[in-house]
Amino acid sequence: MKRYTQTLAPPDAAAGPSHKPVLSDKPTRRKLNFQRRRSRIAWWLVAPALLLLILVAGWPLFRTLFFSFTDARLDAPQDYSFIGFDNYLTLAEDGRYGVLADPLWWRAVMNTLWFTVLSVSAELVLGMLLALLMNQKFRGQSLVRTAVLVPWAIPTIVTAKMWGWMFHDQYGVVNDLLNKFGFIDGHPAWLAEPSLSMWAVVITDVWKTTPFMALMLLAALQLIPGDLYEAARVDGASAWHRFRRITLPLIMPAMIVALIFRAMDAMRVFDLIYVLTSNSEATQSVSSYARDQIMSYQDMGSGSAASVLVFMLVAGVAACFLWVSRLNDREERS
Repeated sequence: MKRYTQTLAPPDAAAGPSHKPVLSDKPTRRKLNFQRRRSRIAWWLVAPALLLLILVAGWPLFRTLFFSFTDARLDAPQDYSFIGFDNYLTLAEDGRYGVLADPLWWRAVMNTLWFTVLSVSAELVLGMLLALLMNQKFRGQSLVRTAVLVPWAIPTIVTAKMWGWMFHDQYGVVNDLLNKFGFIDGHPAWLAEPSLSMWAVVITDVWKTTPFMALMLLAALQLIPGDLYEAARVDGASAWHRFRRITLPLIMPAMIVALIFRAMDAMRVFDLIYVLTSNSEATQSVSSYARDQIMSYQDMGSGSAASVLVFMLVAGVAACFLWVSRLNDREERS
């Protein structure tokens, strides 16, 4: 039984006394059917990419999770038995479960968190400054933008080798410059001393990945209409107030996306540390710890458990950033 709605005309002398009922559900049904067709077409178009993603990423992740509950070894991966959560938790002598007993794991976790906080924070500040500079119109702007891309274009292995020579205690340019300017007196071994090696890794990573942050923020800055800044100048707003009230809120979505990508990448750091410091205990990350368990000690079960924890750690960081992004969207809507 179709429903009809009686539309009442406004009280007007020109309006007639009688009105025909108007059918109201046909446009709605057509719109719903159109949206369903678009949704089905979209799923069919995305299905090949999703299938490929499941095969490339989903299956290895499932196998890693599976082996994390076993005592499998790399030299005999088919000869295993299920041991439950023993790879995640260590059975203490008193019969109670405690935290992971290997102190190297917790050292690797702290190193990874420390590296992530330091490098991503520095890259955000420097990337913002570079983006604000490149957003200005000046002579040689194209040349500056091209030069900024050079560190990002260099492969990580080449970057690590290059900075390894720069941090050399006897022949490195870093010690030479610091001695000439009077900041240090001597030749500290940046890559050998535990108190300096992590700082060397952070400096190298900041030099390489700051251009990524700068380009992401520059793309957001170029979408801001110039009329907003002109109106703010007319109202007498200072440069700091224009940045705080106009620039920062409008580039916040792009900034959060850039932070998510950089934080996840920093949590998975492996090649830079492995090449630059030979994976020393002072700079060992969770990814390199998992690699050592599997490759050096042939312990596939323990290495798989560490890999699963790395995945959970990265996923947790991404979830926190997305939660903050949603809260920011809700505040803007309200």
